[in-house]
Amino acid sequence: MKTKGLKKDKVNIVTLGCSKNLVDSEVMLTQLRGNKVDATHESLKDDANIVIINTCGFIDNAKQESIDTILRYADAKEEGMVDKVYVTGCLSQRYKDDLQKEIPNVDAWFGTMELPMLLKKFNADYKKDLLGERIITTDRHYAYLKIAEGCDRPCSFCAIPIMRGKHVSKPMEQVIAEASSLVKNGAKELLLIAQDSTYYGLDLYKKRNLAELLDRLADVEGLDWIRLHYAFPTGFPEDILDVMAARPNICNYLDIPLQHGSTKMLKIMRRGTTREKTERLLDTIRQKVPDIAIRTTLITGHPGETEKEFEEMMTFVERSRFERLGVFPYSHEDNTHSFTMEDSIPDEVKQDRAEQIMSLQEGISEEINAQKVGKNFKVLIDRMESGQYYGRTEHDSPEVDNEVIIDAGAHYLRVGEFADIKIESATAFDLIGSPVAK
Repeated sequence: MKTKGLKKDKVNIVTLGCSKNLVDSEVMLTQLRGNKVDATHESLKDDANIVIINTCGFIDNAKQESIDTILRYADAKEEGMVDKVYVTGCLSQRYKDDLQKEIPNVDAWFGTMELPMLLKKFNADYKKDLLGERIITTDRHYAYLKIAEGCDRPCSFCAIPIMRGKHVSKPMEQVIAEASSLVKNGAKELLLIAQDSTYYGLDLYKKRNLAELLDRLADVEGLDWIRLHYAFPTGFPEDILDVMAARPNICNYLDIPLQHGSTKMLKIMRRGTTREKTERLLDTIRQKVPDIAIRTTLITGHPGETEKEFEEMMTFVERSRFERLGVFPYSHEDNTHSFTMEDSIPDEVKQDRAEQIMSLQEGISEEINAQKVGKNFKVLIDRMESGQYYGRTEHDSPEVDNEVIIDAGAHYLRVGEFADIKIESATAFDLIGSPVAK
């Protein structure tokens, strides 16, 4: 029987929060393995003796999930099931001092930019020769590609600048090299992410340079789909629309968080725009890229939102007819500008307003999807489960958008490959189809 001192360490990384956190965990995994550390991500075997929790600190629900996860592994350490627990990520960056006092059973806490310090706990060094290399934890055929870190925007409700710092663009050559490596390792689709993707390049090149980056990425051989997320509407660089229209492997898809449809609320939220300017921008986007699918997110119950402003947002959603939409009830975050305002709207009212918007959006989505019946689409097959294939069109991002469902009992398709699918029926949030006969 081996003694505990001779047992080789095994590390499990647990990731909470958004796709940006997932990329950070993948970089961490790559660095650990590059240093000969036995590491895995989200292991189902429960055989790791060291756990690294990459936390989210964005809104109340995410913070609570992170705290619950930390407590669960701290208890596991107390019971002798794991030897060490390390915590990193946004929650740790934001509340490290408080958390150290409240949960002393955690061995060490690290901020969002302290990966080299975390690696030293394993006698490992940050290997610069691994820049651009990344072990993917998603399905192999798609990967997230972070093009910048941090944010310079002054949005009243957002704590991201506190947790992630100022905007820092990743050099274009580094982005291209990473994209080429991901494609070489099997990725057919790259999803571009940042706290604010449309700010890309201002710090490095003294101009918004996202259009050039997209154009150069479109030249990467073997890259079938490029998908753009988290485009800030104020100062939106319209030249990216020309590139999107000209390059067939850039998806006709744009994730542009708008947050509200009332000019008064946009001012309170410090978004730097108005409803009228937003509507003109949406018109421009659809004129330049007619087949585009626009995804947005909205917030209900921010301080200052009365029934009047909420009704304005409902009207805005009805008129805008977004292809994809998500809603978040407002979360009162300390050290933000909004925290100086009274959080006077009851949680049940915030939630009710969110549900009203989603009910409205469900009808819009159903009408838009119904128009796709009888048409053929290029579909990337993500997985097969319970006798059905699940895939996506260029208008759909993983996990948050519509899926195309195909009967696996009647048809054979390859997961991770493209297929031409004819849409035979539709619901509000899914399409049902079958392969086009060849």
